[in-house]
Amino acid sequence: MHRRVALLSLVTLAAGSFLLPAGAAQAAAGPKPAAKAAADSKSEQREVLSYWTPQKMEDAQPLTPPAPKANAKHGPGTPGEPTTGNPWGVPPTGTPQQQAQASGGAPWTRGGAVAQTTGRVFFTYQGRNASCSGSAVTSANESVVITAGHCVKMGGAFHTNWVFVPGYNAGQRPHGTWPATRLLTTPQWNAREDINFDMAAAVVAPLSGKTLTDVVGGQGVSFNQGRRVQMHAFGYPAAAPYDGSKLIYCAGRTFDDFLLSRDHGLTCNMTGGSSGGPWFQSFNESSGLGTLNSVNSFKYNFAPNWMFGPYFGTEAQAVYNSAQSTDAL
Repeated sequence: MHRRVALLSLVTLAAGSFLLPAGAAQAAAGPKPAAKAAADSKSEQREVLSYWTPQKMEDAQPLTPPAPKANAKHGPGTPGEPTTGNPWGVPPTGTPQQQAQASGGAPWTRGGAVAQTTGRVFFTYQGRNASCSGSAVTSANESVVITAGHCVKMGGAFHTNWVFVPGYNAGQRPHGTWPATRLLTTPQWNAREDINFDMAAAVVAPLSGKTLTDVVGGQGVSFNQGRRVQMHAFGYPAAAPYDGSKLIYCAGRTFDDFLLSRDHGLTCNMTGGSSGGPWFQSFNESSGLGTLNSVNSFKYNFAPNWMFGPYFGTEAQAVYNSAQSTDAL
C-alpha cells in the first residue's frame, strides 16, 4: 500500500536567566554535520532584512516534505549518552512541574518564555517564499535556532533569505527579525533526506549589538532521552484551518511510529508551516520553559491527527554542538 506524507513548518524559543547546557563544551560525536554559509556579511544581512516585507511574510507558503523511505526503519543512528541542557529561566528548585495537559492543537494563550522563544522561520525555496517554525535554545554563542532539516535544505539545495522571527503574532515582530549566518543539518538529511534525521540548526546574527538569547532567552535541549513520554509541541501552522498568525500547541504522551520511520508520534492536528517547531519534555506550563527533544517533521496523509518528530540522538547533538561553537558575527 502506497502511503504519502505531508511535511510541516514551525518555530519555538524561550526566555530566562542563562545557564550553559550540559555538554556545551564537549566535542561533537558522530558524523560531521553538513553546513552552509548564509548571510555572513553585514551587507548580505541588510539585503535579507529588507527582502522580508510584511506582505512577503504573509504570502509565504509551507513546504511539502519528502515521504519516509520504505527502508527508513533500518540503520539506527549512533548511540550516545543521555545529555540535557537547562533553559534560561529554570524554575527554582522545589517548584512543582505542571502535568502536561492534553491538546490536539489549540492556540497557546498562557504566555511565558515559550511565547517569545518560539517563532516563525521564513526563507526562499526554489524561487518561492516559504515558512516553517523554530525555537531559540541555550547555546555557547547565544545565537542558535533549532528547526527541521527540510526547513534549511530540501531538493538538494540549502534555502536562501533565511530569517527567524521569535514571538511572531498576527504579522507583528515584537522581538525583531534575525537573519541566519550559517545553516547546519545532519549528514543523513543532507545526503538522502532521511526523515529519521530531519533536524537542523541555524546560527543567527546579532541585532543592535545583542544576541538572540540576550533578547528572548533560550529553551533547554536534550539528546539520547527515553521514549513514550509526555511532551508539548509548538508551532505556527499555516495551512488550513490555520493561517500562520498564532502560536499553536499540542500536548500528550508520545508513541513510536510503527509504520515507516523510527520517529516519535504525537496526537496533533497542526498543519504545514509548523515544521521545525519544538517538542519539549519536562515542560512547565506556568513558566513556559522546557527541554527541547524533537521538532515537528511530517504527517502521513491518511492520519492527519498524528504528528511525527525525529529522535534526537548523537547526530542531532553534533549539529547543535557545531552550531553553538560557530561565530555568530
